[in-house]
Amino acid sequence: MWRGRLVRAALRGGAGGAGGSRGASGAAAAQLRRRLEGELEGIRGAGTWKSERVIASRQGPHLRLAGGGAGILNFCANNYLGLSSHPEVIRAGVWTLEQFGAGLSSVRFICGTQSIHKDLEEKISRFHQREDAILYASCFDANAGIFEALLTPEDAVLSDELNHASIIDGIRLCKANKYRYRHMDMQDLEAKLQDAQKHRLRLVATDGAFSMDGDIAPLKEICRLAEKYEALVFIDECHATGFLGPNGRGTDELLGVMDKVTIINSTLGKALGGAAGGYTTGPKPLIDLLRQRSRPYLFSNSLPPAVVGCASKALDLLMESNAIAQSMAAKTQRFRSKMTAAGFTISGQDHPICPVMLGDAQLAAVMADDMLSRGIYVIGFSYPVVPKGKARIRVQISAVHSDEDIDRCVEAFTEVGRKHGALP
Repeated sequence: MWRGRLVRAALRGGAGGAGGSRGASGAAAAQLRRRLEGELEGIRGAGTWKSERVIASRQGPHLRLAGGGAGILNFCANNYLGLSSHPEVIRAGVWTLEQFGAGLSSVRFICGTQSIHKDLEEKISRFHQREDAILYASCFDANAGIFEALLTPEDAVLSDELNHASIIDGIRLCKANKYRYRHMDMQDLEAKLQDAQKHRLRLVATDGAFSMDGDIAPLKEICRLAEKYEALVFIDECHATGFLGPNGRGTDELLGVMDKVTIINSTLGKALGGAAGGYTTGPKPLIDLLRQRSRPYLFSNSLPPAVVGCASKALDLLMESNAIAQSMAAKTQRFRSKMTAAGFTISGQDHPICPVMLGDAQLAAVMADDMLSRGIYVIGFSYPVVPKGKARIRVQISAVHSDEDIDRCVEAFTEVGRKHGALP
């Protein structure tokens, strides 16, 4: 009998406790909702709300938007070589999908490595003239996986202050001593290298081309300093692979320092087909170590076969001819010179990323919306993506833009700029 009373008492207490827990949980959830709604309202009020426009067509220079927007000129994709919808790239993706399936349902070291993965890694290392390469789901993952695996508390990493968020996050994960040097400031980098001499290994990490400003890292000077202070050089080539340099190999080829850069991280998700995927390429012992210790590699599913097939074909096209890559320079120069002549300030130099500097976040957002009403798809960037007071509309030139496309974009910018007071 006493056992029955205990059970009933426990059940009553449990029910009451659960109800109390639910009430407390509900109050906490309501508090969270109020806080989040306040933060979101603040973003809207600052004019920095980022909406997602829905595309109802393939990626390319001409788009159709959901809701009826047709004939839209796209000037904001990372589709530098126009390969995202290239017929040969699509056919390669379809063939690989049929031959190798939709996915591996596994990480690489269990049962997730197919012959196509090894073939693509070999092709990447050959393209960059490095010893080996390793695939990731994205270059964000590649950046998240390399610093922690390579560097210890005995080492030092020196990072440009405007490096991509993925580099910054990757460095945060490692236990190395961290130095941040002023953007492309070689005097500051040298001072930091001098201070870092007390550490075992020194790694200078920089974007090859900076995605928000369209400027190119001074790799010759960086490599000279690295050699002087016995440091290694790491570059992120996401906005360079495929179109910078005589053969599209990137900023190290462009600036003649391919033999001075130790590690390259880059993406398959921009110029090389635009689907997804990233990689690290460099010394074979490093790649072997990453296969053993890089957490994003060890704990993420293998890159899907269709993505592998598309990227492999994109590399084939690039290695067969540099004509597509070489066409970028004239198109980029056309846009930059015409916009400068119209009175706009364009950041960076000789890069297809052409930031139209406006300063004010709301002005950038309103002008981007007005550009869309004129059939030009561009996006305004503001804090926290770029520093406060440096809002801009980032324009990206593609090899598949025609001269007429570029001229139409400049004309629309000129009209919208005058309307909103960005031009006299």
